[in-house]
Amino acid sequence: MPTVLADHVPGIVMFDVPPPEQGVRGIDAYRETWPPFFEWRASGALFEIESLHVMAGTDVAFAFALLLCGKPAQLERDPEQRLRLTISLRKADGR
Repeated sequence: MPTVLADHVPGIVMFDVPPPEQGVRGIDAYRETWPPFFEWRASGALFEIESLHVMAGTDVAFAFALLLCGKPAQLERDPEQRLRLTISLRKADGR
């Protein structure tokens, strides 16, 4: 977990596919989202970046990606299903 959280600010905000629909706010709440994700992956689910685009400036960057995401049976039923990921980043403390 220290590696996962290393470059996140304490005030992180994340909106994800699983609940809570109102999003996750703060590093502690964000940390709590990872164990279920690891369990889901261990159950055989795929989480693969299919395409990634990054636009970077001096102090901020934005990235968006299409993800292949799901368990094999789900992907077999709907092989074209993709999730879109959008991330905004800002430079903090020189990083």
